[in-house]
Amino acid sequence: MRDVILKRLVALAVALVVTVLASPSYAQGTGFKISAARAAAIHECSVRASRYVEHTWGDVEIYQYRACMAEHNQQE
Repeated sequence: MRDVILKRLVALAVALVVTVLASPSYAQGTGFKISAARAAAIHECSVRASRYVEHTWGDVEIYQYRACMAEHNQQE
């Protein structure tokens, strides 16, 4: 009887750990906080660079992103 209870408790503990590690909040929680200005710059620059598809334009996409981030005084 005691072994059955112990096995069930271990199974429950493993299930809880897997659930916590698989949750979206754990995946998104990088521990780094960025400012609203940086988040806006990243979004704008990503949109601007996405106009230039790599297989068509080569390195233009990354150069556009880097130039845009520099215009916003942000590190790429």
